[in-house]
Amino acid sequence: MRVTVVGIGAIGRAWSISFLRAGHEVRVWDKAPGVVDDARKLIEIILPDLVKNDLLNGRDPADVVGNMKPFPSLEEALEGSDYVQECTAENVEVKREVFSRLDPLTRPDAILASSTSGIVPSSFTEHLQHRERCVVVHPLNPPYLIPAVDIVPSPWTSPETIERAAAFMRSCGQTPIIMKQEDPGFVTIRLQGMMYHECWRMVKSGLASPEDIDTAIRDGLGLRWSFIGPFETADLNAPGGIRDFVGRFGKDLRAIYPTDGPVDWSGELMDMVEAHRRERLPMSEHRNRQLWRDRRLLALAAHKKAQSKGA
Repeated sequence: MRVTVVGIGAIGRAWSISFLRAGHEVRVWDKAPGVVDDARKLIEIILPDLVKNDLLNGRDPADVVGNMKPFPSLEEALEGSDYVQECTAENVEVKREVFSRLDPLTRPDAILASSTSGIVPSSFTEHLQHRERCVVVHPLNPPYLIPAVDIVPSPWTSPETIERAAAFMRSCGQTPIIMKQEDPGFVTIRLQGMMYHECWRMVKSGLASPEDIDTAIRDGLGLRWSFIGPFETADLNAPGGIRDFVGRFGKDLRAIYPTDGPVDWSGELMDMVEAHRRERLPMSEHRNRQLWRDRRLLALAAHKKAQSKGA
């Protein structure tokens, strides 16, 4: 399959690894000079770690990189493409301009997917001639280690486009979350936002420190959430299943739900949380901690792959 990645920053680079690992020819284009070369160098650094952890599908890194084809113009990069992953700036006007170029330059049956983290597809595809083949495919970064992706249709996205996009994602090792209709934030960002709102509220209320809240997720809830979700968690946490769970705990859980809305993440609250984080992690160590996080994600992805084979 011929795939084109438009915009090869952090998200475009990560998507490229997922597509390359699946054996696809990946055509890349970015308007900024030198960005494609930098992306290739970073991908070459990442691939050996994937090999060590059996996360490159048995492929040779040199062959994988060889399937990444840079092009000087968008027109050339799009020629003959079956699937296009747009990874430009998180700005509705930018995306509207980019999709206005993509639509006439691609075959009418090619899927045009956006990597936006919260902009609904109707806001930048309504004017297109072939808008029925446009969809949001939003990854959690990096998608080559975190498989879940939101697939978000506009009101005019065809069911065939959704089915084909989901099938293509599965073929690349991703796990599609298919939304029934568009909604800002999609599924993954809305769930993450809900968690953030409650975390900030508890700190402002003086219930716990940022570190204790991180501990509650890192060493508590996150352990089981890494392999089962909240509905399955509830279903397994009562002898009679989810209805029994709600009967036992639903009233108490509803009683503690905040009704005063989210708190403002600024001012003194931001100062306190930022000071807490910088005490634990000076900015001079910030980049090293990001690399540590990515290595832990890689090890977790390898572990989950090994466990799924033996399940």
